[in-house]
Amino acid sequence: MRIAVVGSGYVGLVAGACLADLGHDVILVDNDNRKLAALRNGETPIHEKFLPELLQRHRGHRLQFSDNLHEAVRASSAIFVAVGTPPTESGDADLSYVESVAREISGAINDYKVVVEKSTVPVYTSEWVRRIILRNGADPDSFDVASNPEFLREGTAVTDFLFPDRIVIGCDTERSAKVLGEIYEPLTGGAYYQRADAIPAPDRASVPPPIIVTSSKSAELIKHASNAFLAMKISFINAVASVCESVGANVNQVCRGIGTDTRIGPRFLNPGIGYGGSCFPKDVMAFRAVARESGYDFRLLDEVMRINEEQRQRFLRKVRSALWTLRGKHLGVLGLAFKGGTDDIRESPALFLVQALLQEGCKVTAYDPAAMERTQEVMNSNLKYANSPYEAAHGADALLILTEWEEFANLDLERLTSELRYPIVIDGRNLYDPDVMAAHGITYYSVGRAASHPDGIPAGALKNGVMKNGLPKA
Repeated sequence: MRIAVVGSGYVGLVAGACLADLGHDVILVDNDNRKLAALRNGETPIHEKFLPELLQRHRGHRLQFSDNLHEAVRASSAIFVAVGTPPTESGDADLSYVESVAREISGAINDYKVVVEKSTVPVYTSEWVRRIILRNGADPDSFDVASNPEFLREGTAVTDFLFPDRIVIGCDTERSAKVLGEIYEPLTGGAYYQRADAIPAPDRASVPPPIIVTSSKSAELIKHASNAFLAMKISFINAVASVCESVGANVNQVCRGIGTDTRIGPRFLNPGIGYGGSCFPKDVMAFRAVARESGYDFRLLDEVMRINEEQRQRFLRKVRSALWTLRGKHLGVLGLAFKGGTDDIRESPALFLVQALLQEGCKVTAYDPAAMERTQEVMNSNLKYANSPYEAAHGADALLILTEWEEFANLDLERLTSELRYPIVIDGRNLYDPDVMAAHGITYYSVGRAASHPDGIPAGALKNGVMKNGLPKA
């Protein structure tokens, strides 16, 4: 099938490459000619596993790049709209880009088209898109508007697309449902998974995935409700971690105890410094705004956001407690992206903490495997960058782990200890066992667990390598 994908951001680029890998002919449309030139030259603008391989495989063949939306629409049977929907000051989704695309599509319709919402949009957007296209002169029988929400996680977006838990298509007509069903037939029929060149399956893949057909309104709500629920799960376990710290319990043990309940499950029960990224903060606010406009005060979402913001402040207090004072301290930081496996720093809790520490007068040296270049574009020159975790730790008063990159969970602890000025690690992602850290001579702080010290000295008794009473550490 000939498909146009409008927007070459995270969602559009991944969707375009994956649809091409399913065997469709895809035109990826964007008005950023510099980005298009980079894509044509073989560059991959985002850090995403398997994406460079797919772009290399299909670029110039099944995957074309264009700045002409009119021509792309006329050449395609389905048009996936994957443009940005950033939050407004009130928390609503800004749909101006979606509206602009809908207006332009209307003038290019020459036969039956299915216009597919791929961006995360609030309920009723499909109705508005249809209304805009009709207002601009399109025949009502010449198109349908459908919703096909994405459930992609940055860092694993390609495998999430090709090995999804489910495929949701929100269609209000049988003919649009038939078109979307044909698009995903290589997945739902299982043919893609028989190919020798298929992207490797992740653990726990559901093959073939179920397809869920709903109304367009239900599909729009499914996406927002899914992200809001996952954000709630993260905030819930962070609140539990705070209680664990107060009573001396171990949050990892609590997570295991509740996560083995099949009604709850272990995923997203990962205490840390809070959620971030381009989806959860924006989508929780947008869902709250949708509920408010519908006459429902969704106060649970207010609390989800409050806990998330408080979690960052709690971690700052933990750093201050471990080091007594912050001004003039030299801190090593591991992680700038909002999560491991991506270079995305949007709404990154790690970046928030780094900025707060710099404002406190700390000297910060940071390392991230993928996000340093993007960070340099938005951060001031006071932040220094390292070429490795050990360089970030060199001479530091403490090391902070802020992003859950796999390599940060497998450091050479003896080497790390030799690099640090004081063997103090403050882990916002709970990557290490406190007893193992203590055995390597490291004073270790984490989230929802008691601090550990190699000498068995109670947490808080050490201040910069000396006891509170001024006696030097043994």
